[in-house]
Amino acid sequence: MTPRTLPRRQARRAHPPGALVSLAATDLDWVTTTTIGGIALVLAVGTLFVALARRLRQPAVIGEIAAGICLGPSLLGLLPGDLPEQFFPGGVRGYLSVVAQIALVLFMFIIGWEFDFDTLRGRGRTTGVVWFSAAALPLSLGVGLAGLLFGSYDTVDGHRLDFADFALFMGTAMSIAAFPVLARIIWDSGLHQTRLGAQALALAALDDLLAWCLLAVVTALATASGAGGFLDVIGWGAVFIAVMLAVVRPCLARLARLAPRAGHHLATLAAAGALGSAYLTSEIGLHPIFGAFVFGLVMPRHTETELLHQAARVPLEHAGRLLLPVFFVVTGLSVDLTSMTATGAVHMLLIIATACLGKLGGVLLSARMSGMGWHESATLGLLMNTRGLTELVILNIGLDLGLLDTELFTAMVMMALVTTAMTSPLLTVMLRHGRSDVTTRDRPVAGGERRERGVRLDR
Repeated sequence: MTPRTLPRRQARRAHPPGALVSLAATDLDWVTTTTIGGIALVLAVGTLFVALARRLRQPAVIGEIAAGICLGPSLLGLLPGDLPEQFFPGGVRGYLSVVAQIALVLFMFIIGWEFDFDTLRGRGRTTGVVWFSAAALPLSLGVGLAGLLFGSYDTVDGHRLDFADFALFMGTAMSIAAFPVLARIIWDSGLHQTRLGAQALALAALDDLLAWCLLAVVTALATASGAGGFLDVIGWGAVFIAVMLAVVRPCLARLARLAPRAGHHLATLAAAGALGSAYLTSEIGLHPIFGAFVFGLVMPRHTETELLHQAARVPLEHAGRLLLPVFFVVTGLSVDLTSMTATGAVHMLLIIATACLGKLGGVLLSARMSGMGWHESATLGLLMNTRGLTELVILNIGLDLGLLDTELFTAMVMMALVTTAMTSPLLTVMLRHGRSDVTTRDRPVAGGERRERGVRLDR
């Protein structure tokens, strides 16, 4: 007799078989209908807030973040009747989280697939110097900020944090730039064929690669048991990447030539690969999104794979886009502005100031040292201060790992919202009063051709 069978047999003695089946069916019906109703509400409210954000000339992610926060305890919870619990009961939040994770895996897969290595070519010494200096300052400021905040947030749910894990996570969170939403802002502002736009996307691409590598280390540190466990996670992670590059990538390139024969199955096979890769990295001890992102990186990118793009990438992007608002609501349910203390509010302002200083200051100084003008350097710094959904992904991983409590998580989410929302209006002002160095023409930035084909990763 296994421990799992004993409760079932006791339950059968306490209730007739028919009653037990009826109870289970009732529970399943309740979970199913409540989850479906919650998703319907999320999609409707998310669409409304995205439309409002567009009216305000903000990226879609601003409306989606705001919708998630408003449906949580920060706004809806202020009304009588505990509406967040009514709409999203604790019993169904786990199911909503599963939907959110699937959407996130598909999104990260598309991000990896959309990642264009051409943005890193031909930029030469300038991009490397600017990126290294610009990444070092926010990373260092994040670690320093962790030292100031650790005394207030060193314990989460009764578990004492390790300072190294906390500091490395804060440094990573401060150094990120949102490649998808940045690409959309650059396109909307007319910078998609300028030297500045290409430079910003190249820097954001390097920032994202660095952030995901650092986050993999943080995840390994937080989940592994001791130095041996950490080395195991890193070692198996390296093996996974090596196999993806040396084996899976050439196999996918060959299979891409067979795309015309398997057109109806391409999206299904690509989704299976993304989800399977996510499962493998989860088993290794890394977050599932790493596997999906790496699988996207090794997908074919040649011009002859247009059918693969239309039959697989576009449908999966639409599927991820459809379900992604659930992720924002799951995030919003963990954001609680009403419970923030005065000290927490001060910490939130300090986090926002540090994030802006790190990105704006780091890029401005490094760009100036590389020979760029003041106005062009400041505009580049403003663009690099955009965080968007990428920041929320990192923050949710930190929450899952137990590195953030509700108050610090709320403060960090507000930082992501503020830094992203300030980009478009300030960029409009700077371009209006800018000089010709900002609008110097260059080759079209990566992603422009894909956007003309209908792909819009604007989160």
